[in-house]
Amino acid sequence: MCQNRGVAYIEPGVVEVQSIEYPKLALGDRKCHHGVILQIVSTNICGSDQHMVRGRTTAPAGLVLGHEITGLVIEAGRDVEFIKEGDLVSVPFNIACGRCRNCKAGQTGICLNVNPGRAGAAYGYVDMGGWVGGQAEYVMVPYADFNLLKFPDKDQAMAKIRDLTLLSDIFPTGYHGAVTAGVGPGSIVYVAGAGPVGLACAVSCHLLGAAVVIVGDMIPERLEQAKSFGCEVIDLRKDVSLADQIAEIIGVPEVDSAVDCVGFEAHGHGSESGTEQPATVLNAAMTITRAGGAIGIPGLYVTGDPGASTEAAKQGNLNIRIGLGWAKSHSFYTGQCPVMKYHRQLMNAILYDKVQIAKAVNVEVISLDKAPKGYQDFDKGAAKKFVIDPHGLIPN
Repeated sequence: MCQNRGVAYIEPGVVEVQSIEYPKLALGDRKCHHGVILQIVSTNICGSDQHMVRGRTTAPAGLVLGHEITGLVIEAGRDVEFIKEGDLVSVPFNIACGRCRNCKAGQTGICLNVNPGRAGAAYGYVDMGGWVGGQAEYVMVPYADFNLLKFPDKDQAMAKIRDLTLLSDIFPTGYHGAVTAGVGPGSIVYVAGAGPVGLACAVSCHLLGAAVVIVGDMIPERLEQAKSFGCEVIDLRKDVSLADQIAEIIGVPEVDSAVDCVGFEAHGHGSESGTEQPATVLNAAMTITRAGGAIGIPGLYVTGDPGASTEAAKQGNLNIRIGLGWAKSHSFYTGQCPVMKYHRQLMNAILYDKVQIAKAVNVEVISLDKAPKGYQDFDKGAAKKFVIDPHGLIPN
């Protein structure tokens, strides 16, 4: 009998490494001939996972976590034509059929066929179709030919695996936030949040040619990490308005583009930084983005938040100043990143040394058994991106 272990959500604040079922090429009672089984090489802890672990979603106990997956194909279904056993692949966190109208339009984050409850699915995530997560030793991936990105040279990829592991979510998500905010050569950008996605977004802004990238956060270590690759930083604990702090940097109190990399657990600024205020980032972004500018919103917002402080926020209803955004003709772009839109290009940027994303987000490799501590450290604001190496395959 093949063995498997995975990281399971138990209750708010608690995850455990447990023995779990070894994956099968099956979807319920029928064979999944279009799927593969992966031996996982790397699987990352995501800020989105933390929302569940903090008890801020309706995630059920026992959910196997993990949607950022890179692995080796060890078994392929009968109908898999182009992915072969032994291939090293990146798995987009979006599960997509490749057949529905949204997939055909490149909107793989909202596939219509992989989640009976709503559009869009992901591995190991609440309300996203019930797919088993990849913070484990082995996982099944459906629609393999469509979903998987094969690395062209396995040895080359393993030498850069700390960077390439970020292609499953965080790097494309940060890049998507920058692209949808209209970042380009000469742009002046404000990125809210210096967690891993915010840092990935800031790197992406530089890659896209931004002239100035300003990152705001409340954790000094994260701000130092942003400064380490050329960002200007703002400590949002200061009792000075965001607009005034931006003016101190660039001479005017507004930017061309803003990206929300925080989401629904946002806190107030200045003297209110200790209080959760879920609309803070969105309202601040509208305040400091120039008329006609764009706001990218890769930060997560949910329809159900049992830990919210108000009844409205528990349903995802926030006190947003939409009139301000309307008056300034802002463009807003929400939703999950369609990873396949970007991951091949970003892979090439990594392989040809155009970007050092692992260094920018401060990757730290840990074993599967240390995943619970990784969750604890991440929750405390560690300026790191924790990458789980279940089999000890990542070179030192």
